[in-house]
Amino acid sequence: MKNTPLTDKHISLGAKMVPFAGYNMPVTYEGINAEHNTVRNGVGVFDVSHMGEFILKGEKALDLIQRVTSNDASKLYDGKIQYSCLPNEEGGIVDDLLVYRMNEKSYMLVVNASNIEKDWNWIQKFNTAGVEMHNISDKTSLLAIQGPKAAEALQSLTDIDLASMEYYNFKKGKFAGVENVLVSATGYTGAGGFEVYFENEYADTIWDAIFEAGKPFNIKPVGLAARDTLRLEMGFCLYGNDIDDTTSPFEAGLGWVTKFTKNFTNSEALMAQKEAGVTKKLVGFEMIDRGIPRHDYEIVDAEGKVIGKVTSGTQSPSFKKAIGMGYVAKDFAKEGTEIYILIRDVKIKAKVVKFPFYK
Repeated sequence: MKNTPLTDKHISLGAKMVPFAGYNMPVTYEGINAEHNTVRNGVGVFDVSHMGEFILKGEKALDLIQRVTSNDASKLYDGKIQYSCLPNEEGGIVDDLLVYRMNEKSYMLVVNASNIEKDWNWIQKFNTAGVEMHNISDKTSLLAIQGPKAAEALQSLTDIDLASMEYYNFKKGKFAGVENVLVSATGYTGAGGFEVYFENEYADTIWDAIFEAGKPFNIKPVGLAARDTLRLEMGFCLYGNDIDDTTSPFEAGLGWVTKFTKNFTNSEALMAQKEAGVTKKLVGFEMIDRGIPRHDYEIVDAEGKVIGKVTSGTQSPSFKKAIGMGYVAKDFAKEGTEIYILIRDVKIKAKVVKFPFYK
């Protein structure tokens, strides 16, 4: 089990620690609902140093990224970030990721913690033109400072104008007295905020500075459990639950990051699927009857015939009711359609709703 540079901090703060993607990670501090609401209404800090970061450099760096990702990275400019997928050769998804353009010959890819080795090997397989690749995951720390008060809470730590930074843009600069820190207007909560990348040796310094600067804003540490409820309320996919090696971008509603302005892995087959249409779709649903949908619960129609499967589900702290995501046969994917979740062999009524749940 790996630790992040901040593991001792989490333990000293009383966090409940759990194994996640091979790391010892904080799942809760004071409880899911309190932490969730801290981020929705104020500002909270997640240690997400388990995420993977790769640097790709050279004349052919963009060419390699274009061949392995589904989105069109030629649209990026310096300081711009793009959400994308790594399609596999069977119509599924190797991983979803962020692509950061440092300059025309240098990019950073941010990948899921559980897929670091898998993604590295996958991209390396297509690296036939000698692109310089560096896996900096083990020496990079990452904090996500999320919530409507994030910019205000952090501004005293940096010369970067946080309030004016546009969504999915980033800047490098001095942060908490540390040079060369990358600050990006990204996150996985839908509550606004920033993600801050820096070398491991500065982890304690930056963590302490953030909490000192954030005191007037009642800043708090937040664990992975609230990260999951926050992202689910936004309808954001979690790799391994809602998307995986068997789900296509079109089934998952990720057609918007699948651009046929170029050739990429399996693009011909994906184009054919787009034209023919999919047979199942990822939908959001809210429970009408009492019951909490869980990963892998079957979804059935009124007659009890299986029409799909739950991929994520929870009791929403914002709405005080149960919500979920799952794949259903396309005939049941329309907004307002009644479906049933099989919970302990009992059909529990739900209805299909539009993403995001939280508006």
